[in-house]
Amino acid sequence: MVTQRIKNMTPSATEEMTAIVENMKRQNINVIGLNLGEPDFNTPANINNAAKKALDDGFTKYTAVAGIPELRSAICEKFKIDNGVNYKPNEILVATGAKQALFNAIFTTCEAGDEVILPTPCWVSYVEMIKLAGAKPVFVKSDESTGFQLNIPKIAAAITAKTKAIIINNPNNPTGAVYSEDCLKELAKLVEEKDLYIISDEVYEKLIYDGVKHVCIATLLPNKRENVIIINGFSKTYAMTGWRIGYVAANETLIKGMDALQGHITSSVNSMTQIASIEALTGQQQTIEDMKKEFNERRKYLMDRIKSIPELSCDVPQGAFYILPNIEKLFGKKYKGKVLKTSVDVTNFFLEAANVAVVPGEAFQAPNNVRISYSNSMGNLVKGMNNLENALADLL
Repeated sequence: MVTQRIKNMTPSATEEMTAIVENMKRQNINVIGLNLGEPDFNTPANINNAAKKALDDGFTKYTAVAGIPELRSAICEKFKIDNGVNYKPNEILVATGAKQALFNAIFTTCEAGDEVILPTPCWVSYVEMIKLAGAKPVFVKSDESTGFQLNIPKIAAAITAKTKAIIINNPNNPTGAVYSEDCLKELAKLVEEKDLYIISDEVYEKLIYDGVKHVCIATLLPNKRENVIIINGFSKTYAMTGWRIGYVAANETLIKGMDALQGHITSSVNSMTQIASIEALTGQQQTIEDMKKEFNERRKYLMDRIKSIPELSCDVPQGAFYILPNIEKLFGKKYKGKVLKTSVDVTNFFLEAANVAVVPGEAFQAPNNVRISYSNSMGNLVKGMNNLENALADLL
């Protein structure tokens, strides 16, 4: 029998949909996957070549759990140049993806019975990581009418004597929202007044559009840096999802705790990936701009198509590669005699009637929405939206 801990855990809806899509493809069903949260671009050649050289040089042994010094120093330089914040190498830990970095941070800061505030909609794994740590997720809804900006008064009202931390994702998955500097200043003031941890997942920070500025919250808390934990990685920015490497920046005491925890789970990230990641940070950055330009074209196309479909509505996202259209107008309609009542019903309808895979909003604490990823080719986006529009016309 599995433990109660595992029974209480909800499997990842994004991973489940990926498995469904792969199974359909094996059956030669031409499904269009608009569900996957990874760039459809190849890892840049300079990064690949650095990993190949590491292999040829025999750099294939264990490294320190927290990462090789050269990579930790390169990450510090990245923070200084990109974010205007100074970290020391002993304040950096390299992990097996940003997901493990988050797991490390939550398990190092949260005790059983603690509460962690989560603005919603939010990424699926935050909830389960908090629960696995024995803590309680406290959801605070962000409104579509404000572009899903943080609702600071509601966050303040949710704070209790048990609150240990607030987790934000900036830019946000699944909404694509980028939090304004004014909004983050208000949040920083709240963190300082209440002496809370702020865990900021900034893995999409380079994928921002329309001239919008990304603000690292560490710059707004110079007197409370010991309370700030920044999560980032290479998967989204450098199309390195399969390489599995991310990192966390925090005060030295927390990093030592995370180092000890990771030492009993995975130990270090594989050695050649660390070398490749140094090249990612220090080598040419033009591929990021090229990728972002293509994402932006897809984003604009999707928003134009959504505007032309009466049953759907969507706020314009400013970051990442997702849109979160509202589907409330579809509730109550029928497909093959079945009434669509939830976003899961709508997702299943899209899959069956249009061969288009999206992710139900329930997974992100957004039951009136679905998440569509534009990390797919423009050709597939066009075909997918055509299929969706045709399927919607058949609803009763």
